[in-house]
Amino acid sequence: MPDIAPSPGGVRVARIVTAGTFDRPEGALTLENNTWVIGDDTECLVIDAGHDGRAIVKSIPREQRVQGVLISHGHFDHIDAVGEVCDGTRAPAHLHPEDRFLWDELYPVTPDAALADGQVLTVGDVELHVIHTPGHTPGSCCFHAPALGVVFTGDTLFPGGPGATRHDYSDFDTIIESVRTRLFTLPADTVVLPGHGDSTVIADELPHLQEWVDRRW
Repeated sequence: MPDIAPSPGGVRVARIVTAGTFDRPEGALTLENNTWVIGDDTECLVIDAGHDGRAIVKSIPREQRVQGVLISHGHFDHIDAVGEVCDGTRAPAHLHPEDRFLWDELYPVTPDAALADGQVLTVGDVELHVIHTPGHTPGSCCFHAPALGVVFTGDTLFPGGPGATRHDYSDFDTIIESVRTRLFTLPADTVVLPGHGDSTVIADELPHLQEWVDRRW
C-alpha cells in the first residue's frame, strides 16, 4: 500500500487483508481481499468486508465509531463478512440496488441503505463520492476521496486492467465505458485502491486502455 498523507483533520486510509477458501467443482479457490477503512480517530467508514468479520472488527479501534459499511459490489467475497461487521459495530450496510440480487443469495434481510451515483458521504473532514461503475456487476460502485487523492475501485479497476466480466450479468464493453468515462477522468495522480492485490495510479493505467479493448479482458 502506498504512503497516503492524511487529511488536515487526520482522516487516513488503512488496509485489512483477509482470506477465504471456497469449494468449487473445478477445485478449491482461495481469495485474498482488501477491506479498506477510511477515517480519523473518532469515526470511520469500512469499504467491503470479506471472509473474516471478526478480524475486521478487531482491527478497528474501539474509539473509532463505524458510520457504515460501503459495498463496492455484491460478490460473495466482498459481502460475506458484512453481516458480522455490521452486527459487531452496529453500522449500516450500503449497497447499490442493482446488486441486490447478489446480496439476496447470501442474506435474508434488506441492506440498510442504498448507494446512488453522485452521492457524497462524509467522514471527518473528507468527502467520499460514490461513482456508479457497472460492468463487473450491474451495481458496482467506486468511492473517490478527492482530498486524499484516492479512489477505491472494488473489482472495477486493477493494475493491468479492468475486473473480470465472465458472468452472464457482467459486460466487457460496459466496464470499459465505466473505466474510460468515470475513472480515467479523475486526476492522473489519483491512487487506485482495488478490492484485491496492489495499488496503482490512474496515470499508469490510462495509456493501456486500447490494449485492454483489443484483448477483450
